[in-house]
This record gives sequence, C-alpha cells and structure tokens, in this order.
Amino acid sequence: MGKDPKKPRGKMSSYAYFVQTCREEHKKKHPDASVNFSEFSKKCSERWKTMSPKEKGKFEDMAKQDKLRYEREMKNYVPPKGQKKKRFKDPNAPKRPPSAFFLFCADFRPKIKSENPGLSIGDTAKKLGEMWNSSSAEEKQPYEKKAAKLKEKYDKVIIQNDMEVKLVDLIEKCYCLWSMEKSLSLCYRILLLTAQREKWIQDQLLQLMMMMMTMKKKKRKEKKKRKMRMMMMSSSLGDGTCSFVYAIYPYISIHHLEKPKSD
Repeated sequence: MGKDPKKPRGKMSSYAYFVQTCREEHKKKHPDASVNFSEFSKKCSERWKTMSPKEKGKFEDMAKQDKLRYEREMKNYVPPKGQKKKRFKDPNAPKRPPSAFFLFCADFRPKIKSENPGLSIGDTAKKLGEMWNSSSAEEKQPYEKKAAKLKEKYDKVIIQNDMEVKLVDLIEKCYCLWSMEKSLSLCYRILLLTAQREKWIQDQLLQLMMMMMTMKKKKRKEKKKRKMRMMMMSSSLGDGTCSFVYAIYPYISIHHLEKPKSD
C-alpha cells in the first residue's frame, strides 16, 4: 500500500532545521553550483558541533514548534481503511521506571569506563551484564528494592492519570445529558466510593458539587422570583384569571397584563 498523502508530515529535529538553513544560504551564495552532498553534510556537522547553545536555541525552538504541530495533527489523523493508526504516545506521560539491572548499571558504568577508557558501548554492556549475573542476592537487593519503589510510584501516577481522565469524561457526559440533581447524586456516590482513596478525587468532586449547588440555588431563587411576579400580576387582574396567567405567562410580556385604568 502506498503512502497516504493526507498523513501529517513528520517532525523535524533542530539539526535538520539547521541543515535546511545551511542549504538555503549556500543556494543564495552559489545558485548555479552543484552540491557534493557528503562534503556538505560533513561541513554542516562540524559547524553544528562548534556552535554555542545560544546559537542552537533558534533551531531547537523551531523543532519544538514543529513537534507540537505534528502531535496536534496526528491526534486528528484518521488512516485509510486497511491501515492501523499508530498509537499516539503522550509526551507528558510519566517515564517508565528503570529496572534493578539498569540502576545497577548507572552505578557501575562510570567505574568501568574509567578503568577501561577504550571500551566500546557493546563491550561495556556485556561487562555490566556479567557483573550483575555474578552478584549475590544480597548485593542485588538494594537495587531491587529501589526499582520496586519506583515501579509502585509509577503505577500510582498512571492509575491517577487514567482515573482523572475517565472521571472528567463521566461527569461532563452526565452533566450534559442528565439533570443537575442526577449529576450531584453521581458525584456524591463517587465521593463515598473514593472516601478512603485518592484525596485529589475528593477535592475535584467537592469543587464540582459546590459549583452545581450554587447553580441550583440560583435557579431556585430565579424560579421563586418568577412565581412571585406571576402571583402579583394575577392578583392585580383578579383571582379568576390566576390559572390563565400561569398558563400564558411564558409567552407574553409584562405590559400586556397591566390592569386597565378606570375612567
């Protein structure tokens, strides 16, 4: 299957923007000259390495903006039939915690590098693996405990994020589709269910309930005022017209119900 023309353009790195700028500059200076790609790439790479963080900042900002554009477009992108949509990765999602072995590597990698400066990345990893496998259960225990704590913390954050999204969606749906009384009832039930769990859920629900209660009180006051106004109008016209006024009040303006002046 061919490439989908509607698929969003891929995001560009800061270095890619820099190379693009270099190419444009070269084209302006030498419009008719042919470019040796390998030499040009080498010069760009050398120039990039000598640049200060301040000089690179412009291109890094461009890359950040392009990344946001790509993420926004990918959220709305629907692939053609027969193709699976690539799962969108949330950039704000918490990073997976390192394993016990990774924590061990972080501690011992600098030592191996200082002892063997010419060792390649692959050989360093191999040596670390051998060290880990030859370590006793007691030596591994501190890393395993630390990894377990980090995993527990990560799981809590993931569950919290997931529950927050689901909770907000649920309340928004019920608030749009149901009456305010039903929405308050649902909030109260969720509040009871989560009474001994996450405090942030309670805080959110309490804020929402307070907001809806305020709106409910406001509606009651408006209803009471409207009722009093109708009663005053009906009394000015006589008791016999009370039910008639209640029936037609929503469709007519106040000046139509004024009592006619006597001659």
